[in-house]
Amino acid sequence: MTSNLLPRALVAGLLAVGLVSAAHAADPIRVGFLTIKSGALAAGGKQMEDGLRLFLKERNNMIAGRKVELVVGDTGGQPAITKTKTQELVEKDKVQVIIGPLAAFEALAIDDYVRKNEIPVISPSAAAEDLTQRKANPWFVRAVGTSAQPSHAMGEYAAKEMKFKRVAIIADDFAFGHEIAAGFQRTFEENGGKVVQKLWSPLNVADYGTYIGQIKPDVDAVFAAFAGGNGIKFLKQYSEYGLKGKIPVISAMTTVDEGILKSMGDEALGVVSTGWYAASLGNPDNKKFVAAMNRDYQQDPGYYSMGAYGAALMLEQALKDVNGKIEDKPAFMAALRKVQLVHDPRGKVSLDALGNPVMDIYVRKVERVGGKLTNSVIKTYPAVSQFWTYNKKDFLANPVYSRDYPPALNLEK
Repeated sequence: MTSNLLPRALVAGLLAVGLVSAAHAADPIRVGFLTIKSGALAAGGKQMEDGLRLFLKERNNMIAGRKVELVVGDTGGQPAITKTKTQELVEKDKVQVIIGPLAAFEALAIDDYVRKNEIPVISPSAAAEDLTQRKANPWFVRAVGTSAQPSHAMGEYAAKEMKFKRVAIIADDFAFGHEIAAGFQRTFEENGGKVVQKLWSPLNVADYGTYIGQIKPDVDAVFAAFAGGNGIKFLKQYSEYGLKGKIPVISAMTTVDEGILKSMGDEALGVVSTGWYAASLGNPDNKKFVAAMNRDYQQDPGYYSMGAYGAALMLEQALKDVNGKIEDKPAFMAALRKVQLVHDPRGKVSLDALGNPVMDIYVRKVERVGGKLTNSVIKTYPAVSQFWTYNKKDFLANPVYSRDYPPALNLEK
């Protein structure tokens, strides 16, 4: 009679597992969010938070059947504070995954802590190249491209299709600006162009006049790489100094990001940039996303809001793949690194073996559409890798892009 019954110990064990699983399902998933609320990058931090909160609102703060609690840490855009806030989120607030931080230098500052403590991190903005290249962190994945991923395309496009030969670069003097500029320079010069001047401005610079005054008058274009609200100041002063209409501006995605276009005027018209997103994309998922952002925040989404929304989509997919069991960190991290998104507003997004997205890169041109400044897509580079068209092994054998790229560069005097 008892031969068909499970042993009592096994029954008790199964019941215990069920109780533990049920307990986990009842507990909220604690998501840490590192953002910036003050300084030059605060506009991007606000937009990141808008994108993330929209995502959670659409799902009634539930993912994979579990409630989500969001714990926000303001880094102030300072590496030391970023590290302190990360420790607080993990050790005090007991978060199980972090979305953030915003800046490349912030992500580099917490890299060692994340590795040591095995904290899953999804980057919605920080594009520091080596975090998914030579020093890939197994606990770090990116929802956005590396710094140079879009600017590789811009360098080729500027040389081959815009026919520019001589270009000056002006960029924010921090890791993001350095890497954007280097990626542009590499492909621009490989396609027959020449970078003849580099100007580096501090991230918190108050006035660009002294830099604009140094731009060589015989260049074909200026490549501008700015983050946060710096693009607003630069383009306004560039026009005031009388250079608009004389020397075209081409740029990084963030210089004319949708999040700041609303604060620009005619000075932005005609600027050509490359990026992994444009609010003007016509697919159904993007139309829904743009409509929701306009409804809730009265602005089009851009680099920062789309980055955070995309990070949340990755989190959701990974959680579904492990049935909501974020407590199993190795399984959750493995699922996160294998994420493929088919309903992302950007289009199809997948991750490479190092945790960086492979996705379309769009060439955009600022136009006025329906009375509003818009980044209209004029060309698409499909399924672009962080290694561009280069052999991965050869790419990684070279030094990471830097302020001094290429090391032996001899600029014209």
